[in-house]
Amino acid sequence: MANNQGGNQSGGRSTRGFASMDPARQREIASKGGMSSGGNFKNDPARAAAAGRKGGEASGGNFKNDRERAAQAGRKGGEASHASR
Repeated sequence: MANNQGGNQSGGRSTRGFASMDPARQREIASKGGMSSGGNFKNDPARAAAAGRKGGEASGGNFKNDRERAAQAGRKGGEASHASR
């Protein structure tokens, strides 16, 4: 007979993961919510502003003030869309 290496101890059901925990343990974990995520920006406008600036830097901004960059991106997109033709 095959060796049960999948970690299933309860008749084919996994004994690992959140769904297999007892309900009390699930509630304990779920009650912590987003605490470990660093929370939201509701009470820290300076942190929110810093995150917004960081996001804008990472995206490279928009093309509003750089027509040449916009044209270059458009050409690049056109090349990619016509590459298989």
